[in-house]
Amino acid sequence: MTNLKKLSFAIATTLLSTQTFAAGFQVNAQSANGIGRAWSGDAAIADNAAVLARNPAAMSMFKKRAFSGGITYAATDVEVRDVAWKTAPVSFGHNDSAAESKAIPNLFYIHPYSDKIAFGVGLFSNFGTGTDNKVILEQNPDRVMPTDLLGNTEVTTINLNGSISYKINEHVSLGFGLDIIRGGGKLSRKTTDPRQFPVCIKNTPNGDCQNVDLVNVDATGWGIGGIVGALFQLNENNRWGISYRVSPEFKAKGDLDLFAGGLTPASFDELILPLPNIFQVAGFHQVNDKFAVHYTAKLTQWSRFDQITLKGGKLGKNPVPDRPLKVYEWKDSWLYSVGGTYTINDTWKVRAGYMFDNSVIDKITSISLPDSDRNWYTAGVSYKLNESSTIDFGYANVRGKYTKVDEYSKPANANAIAFTKGSANYFSVQYSREF
Repeated sequence: MTNLKKLSFAIATTLLSTQTFAAGFQVNAQSANGIGRAWSGDAAIADNAAVLARNPAAMSMFKKRAFSGGITYAATDVEVRDVAWKTAPVSFGHNDSAAESKAIPNLFYIHPYSDKIAFGVGLFSNFGTGTDNKVILEQNPDRVMPTDLLGNTEVTTINLNGSISYKINEHVSLGFGLDIIRGGGKLSRKTTDPRQFPVCIKNTPNGDCQNVDLVNVDATGWGIGGIVGALFQLNENNRWGISYRVSPEFKAKGDLDLFAGGLTPASFDELILPLPNIFQVAGFHQVNDKFAVHYTAKLTQWSRFDQITLKGGKLGKNPVPDRPLKVYEWKDSWLYSVGGTYTINDTWKVRAGYMFDNSVIDKITSISLPDSDRNWYTAGVSYKLNESSTIDFGYANVRGKYTKVDEYSKPANANAIAFTKGSANYFSVQYSREF
């Protein structure tokens, strides 16, 4: 295996186990300077090759070949507290570490072909999440629990993007990108009480009953999406970017088993996982030689993520109707960010930003994928190593809030409640070079 293949495999493995703290399960970790300014102006600034992840039209601003590669460490803090039955609110306990911290890498390259045309490629992630609440079940081995709500849940993607930009004139550029996305999902739910879906083994001395998997899903698949964008320049100090990303509906295959009574689970052929489309508009204004302001408004169409569906099911030789693995019915979500960049001298730049990220939760709440409004407070710094190379550092403090979850548990035919909160600290570093 070549070094390039080894590197690509390592990056893919890491990206496919990402935990995120944007609304829903969207990843905001494509560059260190983007994190440092709270993603404000990112579709218009074009200060390194990572801009192609947000707006391919902005590649038209590059006169030289550009490379950018970095890594973001997301130190997560997801809490699930006071899980209980709604009719008898006696706490089953807490899980103060419902998600693992992760390192999230990225790679980008832009190649100007002429004064009009530029090409680019990128490897990054737009979506990913993971929670594990089995510890609450393990703390209550002898109690009737909402077992279909507590367990391991993951949704993961990796995006390989190829883009092209065309400069119409000095004021307008257009861009288009093709996304090849590998994604999938994992969901496992186990019973902890033999009174819930037991399987009794009659040939044992005591006729014991054992726990079974209510759900066992581990599936991956491929999808094709795309992004279109435009860049409008009033002059070299004022410009605006706009883009729209179309995300696919995945058809993933793998282990897809759902226990619905009897002695054997129903097995399904494929899992359908819809991803949201993303629209954003951004502006950049160089106020004077030292200071610039920038801003972004982004709409993520989470209403597309209505449910995860299992299709092509069989129980033995008998067909099983398609059925939702999990219903979410989220709503579309806006985020707004604003920031500033200050040039200290030819070597140093500093930046800061604030972002408000709206929750996607509508009427249905979820313990497995908790969400709330979030505030991002960010800062960053750039150090110019030489005429062609820069290293960027970014930090973000993401603050969620406690949200009450009220979710129906099918095995118990009752509602469970809990209080969830997701926060994080992002630490990011990026190396960029023009040549």
